[in-house]
Amino acid sequence: MRAVVIREFGPPEVLEPGEVDEVRAGPDEVVIDVEFANVTFVETQVRAGRPPHPSMLPALPAILGNGVGGTVRAGPVHGGATGPAQRVVASLNGTGGYAERAVSPASKLIGIPDELATRDAVALLADGRTALALAARAELRAGETVLIEAAGGGVGTLLVQIARNAGARIVALAGHPRKLALARDLGADLTVDYRQDGWERHVRDATGQVDVVFDGVGGDIGLAAFGLLGAGGRFCPFGMASGSFAPVTPEQARARQVSVRAGAGAANPAELAALTRTALAEAAAGRLRPVIGQEFGLDEAAAAHAAIEARETIGKTLLTVAG
Repeated sequence: MRAVVIREFGPPEVLEPGEVDEVRAGPDEVVIDVEFANVTFVETQVRAGRPPHPSMLPALPAILGNGVGGTVRAGPVHGGATGPAQRVVASLNGTGGYAERAVSPASKLIGIPDELATRDAVALLADGRTALALAARAELRAGETVLIEAAGGGVGTLLVQIARNAGARIVALAGHPRKLALARDLGADLTVDYRQDGWERHVRDATGQVDVVFDGVGGDIGLAAFGLLGAGGRFCPFGMASGSFAPVTPEQARARQVSVRAGAGAANPAELAALTRTALAEAAAGRLRPVIGQEFGLDEAAAAHAAIEARETIGKTLLTVAG
C-alpha cells in the first residue's frame, strides 16, 4: 500500500512517499480505507524531532498521522455500530495516518453522521473536540469579551463560532489579512493583527478589558494577551505556535485575580469520544463549520508540513488519500 514514511527527524523532506507492507488487523481491530488524513502543527514538531513532550517521538521508521476518516474495510463489528463500508473517523494514537489504509481498535471508531462529509468530519476530529473542551473549561457566558489567538487556524476558527453561538463579543487575533477576514466572516467583532506594534493598546482601547483569552500562540503574544484580562478573567492556553507556551506564573495569575485553565479539559478517552461526537453532531446540524483551507495529496505530505511551518495555511489542512 502507499504511505509516507519518516526514517529520520528533520525538515519536511524527510517525509518520503512509497510502498510499504499491507497493514493487518489484530483481535478487536479494523482496517480503514483512508480517504482523508488530518495534518496538525504538532505533527510538524514531531517530524522535526522537537515535540512538546519527548514521549511523543515515535520509534523510526514510522508513518506519522493521528486522525483519519474513511470506510471500514475489514474487522469485527463492534457493538453493532461498525461494519464494512461504514464511514468513520478514528484517532490512531499518533502514528499510521499518512497511508492508504490504517488500523484502529474497533472500540475507538466514531461513525460519521449521514449529513456530514467525510472531509469535514476529519477536520473536526481533533480540533472540534479541543475547541468544545476549551469552551467548556472557560465557562463562556453571553456578553463577555473573548480574545482568540490564532483565530484563522483549525481550532481558532471553531472557537470563534462557539463563542459567537454563546453570545460573546469576540476579539480575533491573527497574523495575516486573509485570516483576519475569515474571522470576521465567522462572526468576530474585532480583528487585530498581532504583528503590529501596540496591538494590545488597540484591543484595550476597544474593549476596556477581556474576560477570556484562548491562547494558541504562547510566547510573548500569549503573555501580552494575558495582560489584557481583568479580575475574574480566565486564561486558557492550548497551543505554542510561537515555539513556547506563554510564561505566565501562578504568582502573576493570583496578583491579577485571573484563573489559568490549561489543557483541553477531557480526562479520558470516553470524554474525548463524547466531545468528538458532539462536534460532528453540531456540524451536521449546521451550528459548526470546519474551515478546510487546503488539501494536499498523500504524496505531498512534505509540502503540507512546509506550508504549515511557513504559516501559509488557513483553517484546517488535510491529506486527500482516496476518493
